[in-house]
Amino acid sequence: MTIAVYARSTKDNLPIYIEQLYNLFKKEKVELVIFKEFYEFLKKEHAFNLELKTFSNSDELIAMADHLISLGGDGTMLETKSLVRKSGIPVLGVNTGRLGFLANVNKDDLERAATLLLKEKFTLDKRELIELTGCENCFGDINYALNEFTVHKQEGGAMINIDTYVDGVFLNSYFADGLIISTPTGSTAYSLSCGGPIMMPDSDNFIITPIAPHNLNVRPIVIPNKKEISFKVSGRNESFYASLDSVTSSITPQTEIKIKLADFKFNLINLEGQHFFSTLRNKLLWGIDKRH
Repeated sequence: MTIAVYARSTKDNLPIYIEQLYNLFKKEKVELVIFKEFYEFLKKEHAFNLELKTFSNSDELIAMADHLISLGGDGTMLETKSLVRKSGIPVLGVNTGRLGFLANVNKDDLERAATLLLKEKFTLDKRELIELTGCENCFGDINYALNEFTVHKQEGGAMINIDTYVDGVFLNSYFADGLIISTPTGSTAYSLSCGGPIMMPDSDNFIITPIAPHNLNVRPIVIPNKKEISFKVSGRNESFYASLDSVTSSITPQTEIKIKLADFKFNLINLEGQHFFSTLRNKLLWGIDKRH
């Protein structure tokens, strides 16, 4: 078995985490490979001296790894989708950042989590993705998102008008700062901060959530994810922004964009004892009395 680690080169991602994994995997005769850029960072900034194999891109990862550990926060987890792509390599998220809905394993539990992974004490949580068509040069071949697709105005610009259609049937013209189309996975992200509902990961829906709409009676709406949603964006500015998760591109007025359910899924490792409800309680502090 070969297990890969992907991490950003940040101060939160310390050598001790890689050392813990290396020592555990060596005893179990499991090979550890590490993202090359992060490996070089550890050697330069922390005098890291373990000799490890590395990967630099998606092709190398897919050829080498059986599982991938994401070391960081949810942003790091979202970046792994461009590495695993359609391969189906399962990803375990270990949180060294802040909130962490996707990266829901605490860094202090890394060894226990890795042990459960090696013993195959987990299930695969198959998360659905959004795929974008139109705006062909905007995102290249990474034209999909795990959390959300967003169209939004330029910084400091005027509101935009987003004509929105579901399976070709006109839904609404949203006059707002922008519009979020979220997966159930993304329901606890940007959409939630704009008043959207929390959804179970297997809900098979999209959430359409306006960002600061001009008309306050325009509310989020939930639609089946078998529907195709299309948009035409107009406004005073010469260009607007479209985002797939954390990647943003500029679009021009009247560019027609379509989104649909992607034909593959992201395999999130759900360790024994983990559940979406416990993640909600822990991350959102449900049931905790803060009055004292």
